[in-house]
Amino acid sequence: MLAKMTARNRITLPKEVLSRFAEVEYFDVSTDGASITLKPMPRNGLNKVWAHIERLGITEQDVSDAVVWARERE
Repeated sequence: MLAKMTARNRITLPKEVLSRFAEVEYFDVSTDGASITLKPMPRNGLNKVWAHIERLGITEQDVSDAVVWARERE
């Protein structure tokens, strides 16, 4: 299989490869100077928290408002 690098340094990976990592959002990238290795990063607890926040519909503005509210109570 081939992967192409674009003029903007983006690499397009084959669908056959990515289909095996459908749930992966981030990859750890490393090199030994002769090859590049991509390792899928598992969803950790923090990712689960962010996913839950998204499901609840909490926005950045909600968080900002909560910080202002908490500071006013000090």
